[in-house]
Amino acid sequence: MATNRKLGFIGVGMMGHGLAKNLLKQGHAMTLLDHSGNQPVDDLMKMGAQSVATPKAVADAAEVVFLCVTGSPQVEACVYGADGLLGGVRPGTIVVDASTADPVSTLKVAAAVRALGGRYVDAPMTRTPKHAEDGCVNVMLGGDAETIAEVRPLIESYAENIFVGGEVGSGHSMKLLHNYISLGNLALLAEAYTCANKAGIDRKVLTEVLATGGGDSVVLKRLTPFLESGDTGSMLFSLTNAGKDLRYFTHMAEELQVGIFVGEAVHQTFITAANLGGGDKMLPEILNVMCRMHGAPLCGE
Repeated sequence: MATNRKLGFIGVGMMGHGLAKNLLKQGHAMTLLDHSGNQPVDDLMKMGAQSVATPKAVADAAEVVFLCVTGSPQVEACVYGADGLLGGVRPGTIVVDASTADPVSTLKVAAAVRALGGRYVDAPMTRTPKHAEDGCVNVMLGGDAETIAEVRPLIESYAENIFVGGEVGSGHSMKLLHNYISLGNLALLAEAYTCANKAGIDRKVLTEVLATGGGDSVVLKRLTPFLESGDTGSMLFSLTNAGKDLRYFTHMAEELQVGIFVGEAVHQTFITAANLGGGDKMLPEILNVMCRMHGAPLCGE
């Protein structure tokens, strides 16, 4: 692979900004999609990025196009819509989809790209926007071995750990499995702290009990700042997005004909929290949504 590539980037949001920045640091040319949902891109433009108005124009200018949008409806709108990505895909174009997406949709999108001679890799991430800015997210890849080998040096610019799951769709499937476990853990903690608050148990003591036993987890560590001071900064992900990811997980399980009794309960927990507490609330605030539902003292106060 040549040292410098012509890259396209669609979705310069909280996670995408860090990815784009770290790719630019490697000296690659980059064409961004101008979109109202972008984070400020002045720093990226100063690093040499160019901006265009349509996904087609991004693909026209790029050898490798990165997508990092909210979910499958947004991916499909970028790909199939008017002046969509498919209008600019040509033989050899590689699409790297870093979004969190429904694997059922992923397979359709990948087939449409391949039908035009392009190639496709699903490459979702875990960790936080800060990790993206620092270039140390975890990435899960799905695709053919040759294409993965070609794009891996690009992904290494923003990833600390890279995991290859198999063929197209496996990256998105692994991301959904990861998010289900993480969000399920958070749902359990939210119910536990609601009970503790209502029972008059010191939540700091409960946190110490969990942290020194079988209840310890990365989720608990990231939740601790909210428990202590109401700080949501370590879990900047909305309740609405959590519900969306869990729906993708339940859809995947349905396609696999796997019964997911706990998964449906976790999904409905976040849908209810988003409806009652406001879908734009960040993940830790599910605790106070539950506390308000049950008349318990709030956390972080």
